[in-house]
Amino acid sequence: MKLLIADRAIDVASASEGRFAADPQAVYEVFDDFKQWAAGQDDHRDAAELDPASLGSPAPAPRQVFAIGLNYADHAAEGGITQLPEEPTVFTKFASSFSGPVSVVRLPTEAVDWEVELVAVISRTARDVDLEHAWSHVAGLTVGQDLSERRSQLRGPVPQFSLAKSHAGFSPTGPVLVTPDELPDPDDLEIGCTVNGEEVQKARTADMIFSVPQLIAHLSSVVTLYPGDVIFTGTPAGVGMGRKPERYLQPGDELRSWVEGIGELRQRFVAR
Repeated sequence: MKLLIADRAIDVASASEGRFAADPQAVYEVFDDFKQWAAGQDDHRDAAELDPASLGSPAPAPRQVFAIGLNYADHAAEGGITQLPEEPTVFTKFASSFSGPVSVVRLPTEAVDWEVELVAVISRTARDVDLEHAWSHVAGLTVGQDLSERRSQLRGPVPQFSLAKSHAGFSPTGPVLVTPDELPDPDDLEIGCTVNGEEVQKARTADMIFSVPQLIAHLSSVVTLYPGDVIFTGTPAGVGMGRKPERYLQPGDELRSWVEGIGELRQRFVAR
């Protein structure tokens, strides 16, 4: 696990002399202690240049993964849905689909779509959290892609969201986890992605129907959230399925996804 200091990074396990594990998932169990320690590492002699391609997911093995559908009105509209949800639409992505920020993804079919998302990682056990205190349960925010195989998603009498969105490499996240206090306004960030340099999605997270605090309040009213749990918060308009004609990722395509103040993902696609 790396700690980013300005544009350089240190190895956490080494710098902390074993106080914190090399596994990033373990740090969420002691996140308050880790954050306090990290605040004192501003001038570290061993800081080195960071290569995003060497990084894995900031939360590679969460106990629970929540994904939110139809959380931008324009995305709902491009899917022909005119009545907005009164509460979050929730499904899951399986953790075996997680990868780091720079990856090569094999296309299982000819109908794989892009969905850039802001991703939140939980810092402490949460149950019945109110809106006022919801941000205090967030370890940080990162960039995610909810890659989606549309044929199996829509085949059959009911949608198969979770499996269709959990093929190998379908949940890249990263490149870093940014704590909410490091962002000017964590509720309003530019988000977008490009395919081969062409902008296909661009919005602001302030456009979400349900904000990060609202999602945490809702989810924690039903289930217990645990340190290191991951929430994919939904995607704005511009997905391939919503275009006429439909457009999907092809072998050789490069997908770049970003969130303001956090960074960029880079995925390249190859045939199965």
